[in-house]
Amino acid sequence: MSGKVVLHYFDGRGKMESIRWLLAVAEVEFDEVHLTSRDQYEKLLADGVLMFEQVPMVEIDGMHLVQTKAILKYIAEKYNLNGKDMKERAMVNMYSEGLIDLMEMIMILPFTPPAELKTKLETIETKATGRYLPVFEKAVSGSIFLVGGQLSCADVQLMECSLMLEEKFPGILAQFPNIKSFQGRMSEKPAIKRFLQPGSKRKHQPDDAYVKNVFEVLNLKSPVFR
Repeated sequence: MSGKVVLHYFDGRGKMESIRWLLAVAEVEFDEVHLTSRDQYEKLLADGVLMFEQVPMVEIDGMHLVQTKAILKYIAEKYNLNGKDMKERAMVNMYSEGLIDLMEMIMILPFTPPAELKTKLETIETKATGRYLPVFEKAVSGSIFLVGGQLSCADVQLMECSLMLEEKFPGILAQFPNIKSFQGRMSEKPAIKRFLQPGSKRKHQPDDAYVKNVFEVLNLKSPVFR
């Protein structure tokens, strides 16, 4: 295993995107192996590097890490992005878990039948504006960061999530000015500014080709709605 971090996933956002974000903010260079065929996936299984037979998988520090939250926590701990003490880590983890819940709702949209898409979008918007965003609007009121006056993985995920929401619901942050200001501050950080530039390792919104690739690699029944 090389010393460089290597990500094994599809050529798209999915659950790997938050990992890309965090590595970029930590200024860790990484390579990617995109799964484009069933044979690649079966080789990973045969090699015994997918503990639960799932991706994402990240090669780092001589390990094959799986489970997205475990990967994120490892990176956050390694690069001092997880609070200064146990109480701060608890707050970071709570904010992070909430953001992951919201982002996962958006992640499944490309796999949603067209007939259900409008309802799914309405549900996400309602939960975002009624349950999640008010929490973060209050948390960043008068504060530069969410926890303890220093950058954490929760800040990175709030940035990622806020951009994802604006892609689906332009103007959604109009009623959350503190989050919009937070987003502006974060976008000026050099590592984030680079990651937001064209040609970075940030992935585009998933399309039909991405969905088709996921189904083929995982040997799932092709969605009848495509």
